Amino acid sequence: MSPPAYKLRRKTILRMVLWSAFALAVPAPIVLLLVFRFVPVPFTPQMVLRALSGRPLHHVWVGQDITPLLGRAVIASEDERFCFHHGFDWVSIDHAINAHEDGARLRGASTISQQTARTIFLLPVRSWVRKGIEAWLTVLMEALWPKQRILTAYLNLVDWGHGNYGAEAAAMSYFGTSAARLTPLQAARLAVVLPDPDIWSADRPGPYVRGRSQVILVRMGWVTRDRLNACVRR
Repeated sequence: MSPPAYKLRRKTILRMVLWSAFALAVPAPIVLLLVFRFVPVPFTPQMVLRALSGRPLHHVWVGQDITPLLGRAVIASEDERFCFHHGFDWVSIDHAINAHEDGARLRGASTISQQTARTIFLLPVRSWVRKGIEAWLTVLMEALWPKQRILTAYLNLVDWGHGNYGAEAAAMSYFGTSAARLTPLQAARLAVVLPDPDIWSADRPGPYVRGRSQVILVRMGWVTRDRLNACVRR
């Protein structure tokens, strides 16, 4: 006896959903990562969301035409072990968990690789599901891209606040110069404001940004001295 039509429809719909989920989780990001390894990433979900809201948006992809100073500043501020991990900084994760157990607020330990994967593929919505997808995309990105490409994409796409996406838009908006001509102090300030770029100001810094920028300037020297940027040095 043949199964009822509604059961067949249910199985067909379930099969389509599963195949769609598989395509979104595996082939689609792999294909996109292979393409974006060689061509500019034209936009991100966050840019699309901002554009649809009618708010101003500034973005120019300049590839590697960004001063190495900004790469050093970002590594010094965001991810000192960028060249030595495979997407996840387990040392920072362990420190964050231990600090939380001691009563401190749980802080993120996202690497540049994780932030790049999140920026390219995901909306800025906090959830455990998103974190799981982000982890999978980070594994794919680390497998398919060299470190130089990850850093290049990050610097060209990350949200620097007030509708400025990428280093070129941020440099022009905040300092009236190109990303290739940033000074060490300007690079340090841009790196410092990344965690909250709509609140902290790179061009009109308050006490925290000024003080933290001096710390990052010192650490930029350490990055060079200790070859913490060996995988992306130009």
